[in-house]
Amino acid sequence: MTTLETRTHALEMTTEAEVTAVREVLTEAGLLTEHVRYAFFAPEEPAKADVLAGAPVDRRFRAVLLDLRTGRSWDTVVSATSRTVVSSRELDPPRDGQPPIIDTEFELIEDILNASPDWLAALDKRDIEPASVRAVPLSAGVYDHPGEVGRRIVRAFGFRQDHEKDHPWAHPIDGLVAYVDLTARSVDRVIDSGVVPVPTTSGNFDDPEVQGPPLDLKPIEITQPEGRSFTVEDGRVRWGKWDLRIGFNEREGLTLHQVGFDGRPIVYRASVAEMVVPYADPAPVRFWQNYFDCGEYMFARYADSLQLGCDCLGDIHYTDAVIADDLGNPRTIQNAICMHEEDYGVLWKHSDMFTGSREVRRQRRLVISFFTPIGNYDYGFYWYLYLDGTIQLEVKATGIVFTAAYPEGGNEYATEVAPGLGAPYHQHLFSARLDMTVDGQRNAVDEVEAERVPMGEGNPYGNAFRQKRTRLTRESDAQRASAQGSVRTWHIVNPDKRNGLGQNVGYALHPEGKATLLADDASSIHARATFATSAFWVTRYDPAERYPAGDFVNQNAGGAGLPAWVRADRPVDGEDIVVWHTFGTTHFPRPEDWPVMPVDYTGFTLKPVGFFDRNPALDVPPAASGGHCHAGKDDGVVHGPGRDRSAHAG
Repeated sequence: MTTLETRTHALEMTTEAEVTAVREVLTEAGLLTEHVRYAFFAPEEPAKADVLAGAPVDRRFRAVLLDLRTGRSWDTVVSATSRTVVSSRELDPPRDGQPPIIDTEFELIEDILNASPDWLAALDKRDIEPASVRAVPLSAGVYDHPGEVGRRIVRAFGFRQDHEKDHPWAHPIDGLVAYVDLTARSVDRVIDSGVVPVPTTSGNFDDPEVQGPPLDLKPIEITQPEGRSFTVEDGRVRWGKWDLRIGFNEREGLTLHQVGFDGRPIVYRASVAEMVVPYADPAPVRFWQNYFDCGEYMFARYADSLQLGCDCLGDIHYTDAVIADDLGNPRTIQNAICMHEEDYGVLWKHSDMFTGSREVRRQRRLVISFFTPIGNYDYGFYWYLYLDGTIQLEVKATGIVFTAAYPEGGNEYATEVAPGLGAPYHQHLFSARLDMTVDGQRNAVDEVEAERVPMGEGNPYGNAFRQKRTRLTRESDAQRASAQGSVRTWHIVNPDKRNGLGQNVGYALHPEGKATLLADDASSIHARATFATSAFWVTRYDPAERYPAGDFVNQNAGGAGLPAWVRADRPVDGEDIVVWHTFGTTHFPRPEDWPVMPVDYTGFTLKPVGFFDRNPALDVPPAASGGHCHAGKDDGVVHGPGRDRSAHAG
């Protein structure tokens, strides 16, 4: 029996001993047998009230179990502390959907395909050796195929690999897709829309001959001779006035908890709770392409072990993350989370025309990040904390664009990125779950935007505009679109707390304002990814409401998650609330994205608005640069608007 160390906080990161203990409990209960695998494993966090009240620590974990022989699955919760099964519920696939796709199933796919006469005949028609084909099993979505209801289905494309080091993404075998039953280990259908030439371009971006001679770039070295300014202890991070905890699980990846500034709470929990990548090509072999990388693949289980000088630069603190493999054994991802400080230019500055004073301070930010590859793409998630109380999330998308053959006549749903090679149009849409506690648990949301004032009485010269503020009072009111033309933001305020000027304290969510889901309202993906149809949602806090597309996304017909929760139309004015923000990019690939894509960026910002009575970064010390960039008086010439002044004040 595994012995567990005493945990002092309910949100401390998972240990190998806890993973092992959960496996032992499930085995002893007869739930984890020879043919059963883990499809999901993560901490089951206590309710917010229990954590804030300092309730006794009961370390619970959620494990979704899948029987490979029968396709049956169970959603279980285990207490590692008391070594008991707290709950176990068998899933009903037609109603609940399927557990995520797991590594064991990925490993089976080529053997399943190569046992299919129809698949082999399609390859033979193209003069392609089966041994050279790398198959990609992809989530099936939900369409009007009655024979798929309740069955565990994936759809598989093939890519030709010309040698061991060859990147097969360059050689899609287009016009061909297989529908595969993972439980029966059989191919249901092979759809062959006709032979298309396999592109012959190279995708080997890591070949020195492809890269060419390296640029003559001189080294950049970042040093902190006195060491870093932050501390990390048992997952608790302290830096300047910031105080927070970090966590990690295989579905959301990096999570932030109990984020506060100068002793005041701001966010109880922050994460990217779901993402969807819908593709635009309606071709018979591609119309179904849309992937929920969090809910269908548990994408953070593949997180990279980050490397100094490559992924992170400077005086780095790394944190390992512990997850469970398919068999329920602990797997430690070394250096999964990277933390470091970055200089970020000027924080504040003024050269005064009247007094002659010159003051400047440099901004820096604490960076907390992880990177995960999933299939052809790689995603980096970077949380930034700034000295002035700003919080920012930046997502970096890189890797290899998904490919297809590009026909001579063109394709209105794809870009030709190399000779004969296309990359279909698609979106990357993320849902941030922000459990806000702005100076306490009672919060509300004001939608704030610029309003033009018509020329007329009170505005005779037509220059006026003002701020329009609308309180979102119920969940039905709080499904909102971005509006960049009116610089729309959402202010999360505490109606019970006021600053020194009598204003409600708050934090403003500044969106990028890019497109949300572009698929038709009647489409399957619209029903399944309804969260992505609005840029902003507000819900009443419920500890069970964690994932915006529902707990089980794989082969779920839709309606779960946010659209189901908001039907209750709960009040959200002065309540314990969660805000959800959809953000992301619409990707029309470029030739410059091939053979490996430069990073594309997306994200959002949370900025204090009335949370402080004045600039909270006045206490930042000047840079140690010889004393010449602050508090100085120059040669007497101070440049003001339209004139020079040659006198110092005082």
